[in-house]
Amino acid sequence: MRSLSFILLTCLLVFTAKSQSIDSADDSVLKLPEKYFTSIEKQSSQLGKKIDAKTEKTLKQFSKQEQKLYKKLYKIDSLAAKELFSKSQEKITELSNKLKNPLPVSANNVTKYIPRLDSVKTSLNFLAQYKDKIRGADKLKAALGKANILDSKLQSAEAIRNYLKQRKEQLKEALGKFGFAKELKKLNKQVYYYQAQLNEYKETLKDPKKIEKKALALLTKVPAFKQFMKKNSMLAGLFRMPDDDPAGTAAIAGLQTRTDMQQLLSSRFGMNAPTLAQGGNGGSYVQQQVATAQAEINKIKNKFAQQGGGSSDEELPDFKPNNQKAKSFLQRLEFGSNFQTSKNNQYFPTTTDIGLSVGYKLNDRSVIGIGTSYKLGLGTGFNNIRFTGEGVGLRSYIDWKLKGSFFVSGGYEFNYRNSFRSIAQLNDYSLWQKSGLVGLSKIVDMKSKFFKKTKVQLLYDLLWKEQKPVGQQVNFRVGYNF
Repeated sequence: MRSLSFILLTCLLVFTAKSQSIDSADDSVLKLPEKYFTSIEKQSSQLGKKIDAKTEKTLKQFSKQEQKLYKKLYKIDSLAAKELFSKSQEKITELSNKLKNPLPVSANNVTKYIPRLDSVKTSLNFLAQYKDKIRGADKLKAALGKANILDSKLQSAEAIRNYLKQRKEQLKEALGKFGFAKELKKLNKQVYYYQAQLNEYKETLKDPKKIEKKALALLTKVPAFKQFMKKNSMLAGLFRMPDDDPAGTAAIAGLQTRTDMQQLLSSRFGMNAPTLAQGGNGGSYVQQQVATAQAEINKIKNKFAQQGGGSSDEELPDFKPNNQKAKSFLQRLEFGSNFQTSKNNQYFPTTTDIGLSVGYKLNDRSVIGIGTSYKLGLGTGFNNIRFTGEGVGLRSYIDWKLKGSFFVSGGYEFNYRNSFRSIAQLNDYSLWQKSGLVGLSKIVDMKSKFFKKTKVQLLYDLLWKEQKPVGQQVNFRVGYNF
């Protein structure tokens, strides 16, 4: 009787522990804000559209360039042209259709593992188990659908990138002898910038938003989620652990086992008694060779990085790339402000020009932009401080990187240098004066986080003599880029 009571008590404790675990998961799930699902759905949808647009544009450009190559080669060797380009357009169409209708991603067809996307999808799949209790179940379903579509699109885009890269190499090898260097260079640029754009999209996925960090931090405290993640994530599918899958301990067909490697090394290098794990002579030799090879690989990777290369699967381009092309329009904008003072006595400044600007990065060395300025009057002395509107200005500028932190700068400006009390006074265009500025700028390295990009400018006004009254020959400005 006591034995039966003990068994019943044990079963009750186990059931209670499981119930507490599930209840604990339910409590944490119920605390998750609906904004988590909305954030994932929005970002997945936006990024998916960008991938579609960029991929379609690249495929069209690549197809157009292939057609030019075909026509040019056909005039030289029609048979070679037909053989080389007979199925190229069909392949481009096939790839485009796969992007529009991507296959679901699994461990068997994944081409690129993306950690954050894996975590997000797994968290949503886990939460889907509580759809009857969770707030915003419809938003959860929509977010999971968009995340799955995004993952599929990224895998399809990666497959397209691989094809374009292989096709480019094939055309380079086949057409190199015909002197199509200019046309092949265009293909190389198209593939390179498409690859760079995909890398930029993946980088955005590495930066989770605050709401996502909060949600995942909450879920990781739930034991049930940890177990679910361990068994159902994409990473678990790619690297199945033995305790999760008993078959995982079995040797995969076609791969050599540790024993096979031991026997091979023993026959090749005379490694008799010690095993690889014990680090015998053969093991030491192999480790030494691996270390040497790794050092050489690191040298190549470092050299590649110094040349502005990206991930390890990228190739060195045969042209100087413009890294700004892979960035969005907003990412290429540069906002800034600057200040310039003038004075009528030795100590007190009469006016301060406060300027605001927005620039667009043409490439890694050049920025063009526009701006405006407001001339603030400060009074005539310490005993007469008063703020007045003493003028406004419209500006345009260009900065070109000379060397290091030095830039050659130029600009064309219109300035209204009279006090005014209403906007209507600015309509008298005869009072606006022109300035043509040229000079040097330097970015000063500051330890302060806010003033890190301090910009000092020394500019000469080429039109100072034409101004009435005669303006300043030299302008000294201090600015800050955000």
